[in-house]
Amino acid sequence: MKILRIVSRIIIGVVFVFSGVVKAIDPLGTAYKFHDYFQAFNLGFLNSLSLPLAILMFTAEFIAGFSILSGLKFRTGLWGVIILMAIFTPITFILALTNPVSDCGCFGDAIHLTNWQTFGKNIVLVLFLLVLYKERDQFKKIGNRKIEWPVISVVIVVFILFSLFNLRYLPLIDFLPYKTGVKIADKMVVPEGVAVDKYKTTFIYEKDGVKKEFNLNNYPSNDSSWKFIDQKSVLIKKGYVPPIHDFQITDQNGDNLTNEILSDRGYSLLMISKKLAEAGGKNLTAGFGLGKYCISKGIRFYVLSSSGTDEVKGYENGLTFCSADETTLKTMVRASPGYILLKDGVIINKWSWANVPGEGWFGKLSDNYK
Repeated sequence: MKILRIVSRIIIGVVFVFSGVVKAIDPLGTAYKFHDYFQAFNLGFLNSLSLPLAILMFTAEFIAGFSILSGLKFRTGLWGVIILMAIFTPITFILALTNPVSDCGCFGDAIHLTNWQTFGKNIVLVLFLLVLYKERDQFKKIGNRKIEWPVISVVIVVFILFSLFNLRYLPLIDFLPYKTGVKIADKMVVPEGVAVDKYKTTFIYEKDGVKKEFNLNNYPSNDSSWKFIDQKSVLIKKGYVPPIHDFQITDQNGDNLTNEILSDRGYSLLMISKKLAEAGGKNLTAGFGLGKYCISKGIRFYVLSSSGTDEVKGYENGLTFCSADETTLKTMVRASPGYILLKDGVIINKWSWANVPGEGWFGKLSDNYK
C-alpha cells in the first residue's frame, strides 16, 4: 500500500503542477478556452471574466499539486484537488457527450486531448485520488508548521507574477503552430497518404408520399419513381489536419494577399489585433507609427484584424489593413496588438505590444538587409 500511496501522490501532484504551469505559460489561451465554453453553453455574459477565472483556475491547480508533492499544507492541497476534480469530472463527461468544444484545454496547447480522452484521464486520476484520501493520515507533516502558509503564499505570488509576465510579453514557451523559425507554407501542406475526413452520406427520397433514407450503395439512381428530397453528410472520422490550415489574408478590397506575403523574400511586419477597438488607442497609435517607419525603410507592413469594414475605415491612415479569421489571429500571437516578423514566409520573430523593438532596431534590420 505504501508504494501505491507514493505513486498516487506523485501522479496527482505532477499532473496538477504540469497542468497549472502550461496554462500559466499561456494565460490568454486559457482565457480563450473559457470564452469558448461560455459561448457553447450560452453564458456569453461571463466573457469579461474569462481571464480572471483562467488565472484563478490554473493557480489553484498548481498550488494544489505543489502542496501534494511538497507536503506543505498537504490536506489543504488534497481538498483542493478533490474540489477541482468534483467540478471538472462531470463537466468533461458532459463535454464528451455533447462535444461543443473539441479540445477541453486541460493541458493548454502543450498537449491536445479529445473530450473522451480527457474524461478517461479524469477517471484514472479519481482512482489515485481515492487512494490519497484513504491514506491521508499516513502522510507526515514536514518542517515547521509556522512556515507552511508563508511558503505557500510566496509560491502563489511568484506563480501569478509568472503568468502575468507571459501575458504581457508572450508565452515563455510557444506551443502554437506559429513558432519562431516556422515556414508557414510548409505547415499548411497535407502530406500524401494521410487519413482524410470520412463522412456517412445519406440520401432521402420520396415515393407515394413515403420518405426513405438510402446510402451510396443502394440509392435508387435508376428508378425515376423515387423523388430526391435531401442529402445529409455526417463526419464519422476526422482526418489529418495540417498544423496551419486557415491562414488567409485579404485586403479591404477583397484581394487575397496570402501568397504575396508568404513568398515575399524581403521583410514583412504583421501587426495583429483580433479586434482593433480592444487593442487600446495608445498601443495602436504606436504600432501605426512603427508601421509607417518600417515602410519608409523598405519593410512591408500589414495590419491584420477581424474587425468589420466599417470599424477599419475609422483607422485608415495609408497603411494596408487586412482581414483574417479571428481564431487564426488569436493563434498567431497571444497579444493585441502583437507583431510577427516574416522573411520569405518564415517567422523570424514575435513580440507583444509591450516588447516590440523600436524604430532603431528595424532601421538596422533594413540597413543590414540592404
